[in-house]
Amino acid sequence: MNFFKPKFWDKTEFSLFSLFLYPITLIIKLLTLFRPLLAKKNQCSIPVICVGNIYLGGTGKTPLSIEIYSILKNLNMNPAFIRKKYLSFQDEVELQKQTGPVYQNKKRIEAIKEAIRNNIDVAILDDGFQDFSIDKDLSVVCFNENQWIGNGLTIPSGPLRENLSSLKRTNLVFINGEKNTDIESKIYNKNKEIKIYYAKYKPTNINEFKNKSVLAFAGIGNPANFFDLLKKNNINIIEEKKFPDHHNYSEKELDDLINKAKEKNSILLTTEKDYFRINKEYKKNINFLRIKVEIENKDDFVKEIKKII
Repeated sequence: MNFFKPKFWDKTEFSLFSLFLYPITLIIKLLTLFRPLLAKKNQCSIPVICVGNIYLGGTGKTPLSIEIYSILKNLNMNPAFIRKKYLSFQDEVELQKQTGPVYQNKKRIEAIKEAIRNNIDVAILDDGFQDFSIDKDLSVVCFNENQWIGNGLTIPSGPLRENLSSLKRTNLVFINGEKNTDIESKIYNKNKEIKIYYAKYKPTNINEFKNKSVLAFAGIGNPANFFDLLKKNNINIIEEKKFPDHHNYSEKELDDLINKAKEKNSILLTTEKDYFRINKEYKKNINFLRIKVEIENKDDFVKEIKKII
């Protein structure tokens, strides 16, 4: 979804904007109540691992799905990424294609069927927690500690696709950040059986940007998380530029960024997802940060995966 996230979505105090939009929120909630009842359930002949979220964007789904792919390959499985086809999400597709096969379709179940015909034996459903037409063998919901559930309201009054009570349908929660007992207690209050894991982004090429002035830009769900990651790694950011999520950069925008970096005697640095959306002729002037997910208690998480395969 190509948009700037409203600031009031992440404010904990009362907002008039949220109140104004709440009637629309109630209508959407009412309509979504019928989705599970109307969906025709499809059981798959291969295990389905769903990596989803309830907070709209910026929770780390895609990096976690890539890590799960690597785990499955190490377990001698032949997995693939399954996605609903959206033209605006091709940056994530290109990122996953660097790791393994991606199957897309307007209906996720059709993408799974195609994967099965090609001898795929585990489906990694990137997104799809709200797709009630597919039976999942393992459901994972991702959060970022920084944003958590924002103001706690569903769209458009807040950033949630569903209420926190939807965690009754999930097996595991991944929190991108530090241990947070307050968040944990709110999760367990909705599902006492859930398992909680913590994960962190580890930059793998950060040393390339040490001792340099950096103009950082990002068009992702939460650009502030990218900038904070650079700061935590002592990168000298002289300017930050935010763009809407899944933004397609125009030539003028890229020219402006390159000229500004030259004026400030700095380098341009963005996310890997953003880099895939940049025209080929501009890429030589732009650097990107490679990251991998580090999972705490990874051995225990691998055991959970082994249970379903």
